[in-house]
Amino acid sequence: MPPPLYLRRGEERRLRAGHLWVFSNEVDVERSPLTALQPGQPVMLFDSTGKSLGSGYAHPNTLIAARLVDRGGHALDRSLFVHRFNVALALRERRYADPFYRLVFGESDGLPGLTVDRFGEVLVAQATTAGIDRLQDTITEALDKVFKPRSIVWKNDSSARAIEGLTDDVRVVGLPVEGPVEVREGALRFTADVLEGQKTGWFYDQRSNRDRLAPWLKGAAVLDLFSFAGAWGLRAVADGAARADCVDVSGRAIQAVQANALHNGLADRVSGQAIDAFDFLKAARAERRRWDVVIVDPPAFIKRKKDFKEGALAYRRLFEAAMQVLAKDGLLVACSCSHHYPRSALVEAVQAAARHLDRQVQLLEFLAQGPDHPVHPAIPETEYLKGAIFRVLPA
Repeated sequence: MPPPLYLRRGEERRLRAGHLWVFSNEVDVERSPLTALQPGQPVMLFDSTGKSLGSGYAHPNTLIAARLVDRGGHALDRSLFVHRFNVALALRERRYADPFYRLVFGESDGLPGLTVDRFGEVLVAQATTAGIDRLQDTITEALDKVFKPRSIVWKNDSSARAIEGLTDDVRVVGLPVEGPVEVREGALRFTADVLEGQKTGWFYDQRSNRDRLAPWLKGAAVLDLFSFAGAWGLRAVADGAARADCVDVSGRAIQAVQANALHNGLADRVSGQAIDAFDFLKAARAERRRWDVVIVDPPAFIKRKKDFKEGALAYRRLFEAAMQVLAKDGLLVACSCSHHYPRSALVEAVQAAARHLDRQVQLLEFLAQGPDHPVHPAIPETEYLKGAIFRVLPA
């Protein structure tokens, strides 16, 4: 039986409302000392009256002292993970015809600390907490039972692991993964580097937004900033754009853009340049280059709440620079994956940038993370991706 972890009086309200996190100052450390626990150790959670809140795992050295996994108090064993995987799979199979999607999205799928992306017969899993890290073998067994994958890549190199006192580790269970794996999106086939690429090797969260952009692209010249492997730019050309210029600071990413363009027969309409996006925009503005659609999909500029002011300024500068290379009646696709940067702030930044340039904007569509990244209504932290399509006009 896992050891008990008692909460202080009244501190169970957030859990009962649906959240899954327990902060260290909410624990009754006299009844259940955190120092007696090991990082990631399974625990049973109780309110101050001794009423069970469920089972989970704890960490004595982090701000989030425990995470609730099962409200019924079920053991964190293979059968629990098999059940959660089947529930998660049922959602994805209702929405996607092919097995290419985020299969498990942490708290939203009832598995805090676990991410799993599916690339056909290859699964890429990430453990971002000590509790999930300790359960890797159990999770591997459950994944194998439900999906019978050819390979499971444990790509444990997320920066979040450092907070939990975990080291990086990338390993493959099952058949070796030799080189990039295939990703199908729209009518295209891309390759993803699941061993050494960013995150899990692909960004499924923007797929539905790329779908929504398609009707706006006929004959357009497109600029794809922070392009990574070129999903936005290549999808744009496949959906009717005349051409796409992909820009990423990583030479490796631009090599992937070029390889994906060649693989899909789009090499004559897609270019790639390895350069910092701000530097590219400065040079393009000086050369009076213009695009009909500019896509701005940067990495998170605000990773912590205290970084908001500096990060918000960076977003504003970026959106303004992007507008300056737009054609007279162009579209700006402005995105942010910073949880601490609300949708309202993004809209305000675009509007402020437009007024500074003596332009006017029309907000055409809001964008959000795809349905394989469901938002948990009680956990604001699960909603991180936001964006919008703006029409930018002269004042």
